[in-house]
Amino acid sequence: MKLIRLTAALLVLLAAGNLPAQRTPLAEEALRHFTALIQIDSSNPPGNETRVAAYLKSVCDREGIPNEMLGPSPQRLNFLARLPGSGPGRPLLLMAHSDVVPAERSQWSVDPFVAVVKDGYIWGRGAQDTKSLLAAELAVLVELKRSGARLKREVILLSEADEEAGSSGVQWLVANAWDKINAEFAINEGGFASKGPDGKILFNIQTTEKIPSRIKLASRGTAGHGSLPREDNSVVHLAQAIVRLAAAEQPIRLNSTTRDYFRALAKLPEYNEWAASFRQLENPARANAARRRMTRQQPMLAAMLATTVSPTILESGVKVNVIPTTAEAQVDVRRLPEETLEEILERFRKIINDPAVVVTRLGGGDQDMPATEPSSQSSALYQAIQQVVSAEPDALATLPLLQLGATDGAFLRARGMGVYGIPIFPIAPEERRAHGNDERMSEESFRRGVRLLREVVRKVAE
Repeated sequence: MKLIRLTAALLVLLAAGNLPAQRTPLAEEALRHFTALIQIDSSNPPGNETRVAAYLKSVCDREGIPNEMLGPSPQRLNFLARLPGSGPGRPLLLMAHSDVVPAERSQWSVDPFVAVVKDGYIWGRGAQDTKSLLAAELAVLVELKRSGARLKREVILLSEADEEAGSSGVQWLVANAWDKINAEFAINEGGFASKGPDGKILFNIQTTEKIPSRIKLASRGTAGHGSLPREDNSVVHLAQAIVRLAAAEQPIRLNSTTRDYFRALAKLPEYNEWAASFRQLENPARANAARRRMTRQQPMLAAMLATTVSPTILESGVKVNVIPTTAEAQVDVRRLPEETLEEILERFRKIINDPAVVVTRLGGGDQDMPATEPSSQSSALYQAIQQVVSAEPDALATLPLLQLGATDGAFLRARGMGVYGIPIFPIAPEERRAHGNDERMSEESFRRGVRLLREVVRKVAE
């Protein structure tokens, strides 16, 4: 009998040699990819995103997932992988960018490209923006392949290059490989799950975003000796223009996302103090006063209501006793997604109302983002995200969000694709360190995010 049992055990072990290696839990697999991706320095500039694409390719090649690296520059390639679906549904796109902003190493308490794990956190550049999402998407794609999931729609993984400096990666794909990324909807960065002091989480699903629109103010006057003040002093013209522009109230425009967002906030007990102000936003006679109150204490909410203006760089003069001929200022403008650049330039010229000051746009790829309407809240993907995160026991509410920052999503929305920033990694406000020093993600938050992403993809694709 012992011999029979030993023989049976040996046969099982021999058979196992012909089977795939034992699967590890999804979150553990994702965590390995997460740390490996952080360890690849893809700081932009210069980017070197091909290093990330090569890592993704090695994983997908090993799993037998069809994939390719493509783009205009050998050093800055995008990555695509896909699992076919047998149903009639159009594809689901899982996207995340592979580049990160530079890290000032002297200001970090750990090496930003080692992926140190300590105190329950994974530390490193890209931990929040956005190698966490890329790792989770890769792990979910692999899990779908290993499990032999029956997909009713194709699932595509896209890692795009150059999101942080100009969106050249996704623009190249739209222009040169649209048929490879064309999908019904996409999961992207941009949403966020904000954890409050009581532990409750506000899940914000990004459906639209503001658009960076950097402009230049250039004034011209008459040069002269500093001892003799002049009315046509270029610095004075520029200073007055900056004050007028910064002080002007830009028009409040609610869209389907922000209207629903503020209506929902007004119903939450946690926002009782602001409920009246939120309701006044829909009254043209009271909206500006309500926004002014919010600007002082709720600046992030106030910024959702209108195009914003922040002067950032001033350049003029060669010597303190010489009145310069010219003076220039650069202004960081974040325009509402429905407004075009031409609209705001014309409005700014009227506000400044000075022929000595010329208002023009600065160059840069990200501000070429098109004006778009918000992605629909009735799509299968939005509904799936809402259902999954709302079922979390610590969920306070689930809301559509206009993101103040920019992603690559606008280029896809302009082609008719629904793009949604998924809020799966809960982060307390004091822990928001994207682009900052000691960027990190808690292991607990990361593991939860992987689980939530898998549940969303299951609802939409299986």
